[in-house]
Amino acid sequence: MADIRVQSLDRTFDILEILAREPSGLTLAEISAKADLPRSTAFRLLAVLLQRDYARKASETNRYRLGPGFIELSGNYLNSLELKTESAPFMRELASTLGTIVFLARRQGNMMVYIDKQDQFTSLRKYAIIGEQRPLYCTALGKALILDMGDEEIRTLLSNTAFQKFGPHAHADIDSLIEDIHHCKARGWTHDNEEAEPGVNCVAAPIRDYRSQIISSISTSWFLESRPELEPEKAAIHVTKAARAISAAMGFSGKE
Repeated sequence: MADIRVQSLDRTFDILEILAREPSGLTLAEISAKADLPRSTAFRLLAVLLQRDYARKASETNRYRLGPGFIELSGNYLNSLELKTESAPFMRELASTLGTIVFLARRQGNMMVYIDKQDQFTSLRKYAIIGEQRPLYCTALGKALILDMGDEEIRTLLSNTAFQKFGPHAHADIDSLIEDIHHCKARGWTHDNEEAEPGVNCVAAPIRDYRSQIISSISTSWFLESRPELEPEKAAIHVTKAARAISAAMGFSGKE
C-alpha cells in the first residue's frame, strides 16, 4: 500500500511539473500523453489537485492549468526573501515614475518565474501572476537572467526548449537569441519587443548580489497602443537605475 501511495505522489508531481511548463494549459489527453499515464489515472490525480485548488480547469476549453493554491503555500517563503524586501521601494518608485507595471523575477531552470509585482492601480488580480513561469528566450526578464552566460552555456540550458512564436518578433532559434544576448550585454539591459505577447513591450535589467552574480531581474512593461511615446531606451534608463540600486542593497560593489 505504501509503495502505491508513493507512486501516486510521484505521478502527481509529474503532472504538476508538466502544468508548470505550460502556462496556456493542457487537455486531459495531452497531460496523459506527456506524463505517460492512462487517462483514467491522470483524471483521478487531476481531480485531487482541482479539489485542493492546485489546478484549475477552464470550462470553455477543458484545459488544465496550475491553480492559486501554490500562492498560499509559497507566500510565506516568498515574503521572507530579502530580495523582495530590498526591491520593494525601488519597484514602487519605478512604477510611479513611468506609470507602468514593474516585475521582479528569478530563474528556475530554463524558465523564469515572477516573484513580485508593483503597479499604481489597485486590483484583485494584483498577485495573480506571482509564481507564474515564462520562457527565458522571449521575455526581457528571462534574457536579463542569462546575460552572464556564455554561448555554449545558453545552448546547453535551452537544448530541450522548443522556440514558440508567442509574439510576432519572438526568436525562432537559439542562434537568434544568442545574437540578441550579445547586443544586450553590450548595453546592459534587455528588450522584449512583442516577443512574449503581441502589442506589449518590456525592458529589463539584471540584479546582482555581493558575489557579483545575477540573482534576479527587474522589468517594466507597457502596451504599445496606450504608451506610444515610451521608447525602450528611455525606459531602460530608469530600469537600470533601479537594478543598480537593488543590487547595491543586496551587497553588490559595482565590480563585475
